[in-house]
Amino acid sequence: MFPELTIIRHLFTVLHARWETLRADPDAGYSTEAVIVTALLAALALTAVGIIVAKVVSAANNISTSNP
Repeated sequence: MFPELTIIRHLFTVLHARWETLRADPDAGYSTEAVIVTALLAALALTAVGIIVAKVVSAANNISTSNP
């Protein structure tokens, strides 16, 4: 057998064992789900703040300070 296939077979064996462990305890993956959701919400919040800051800076730059 090719050495590359042996490594891939070992990786699939480890992955299968971990998958079976997670299936035995369905609540074990909850923390990962919470971390992913929190990260997505943080990214959305940063995007919203970036958009707001860009609009405020643009509006501030359009204010005329010269006397007519």
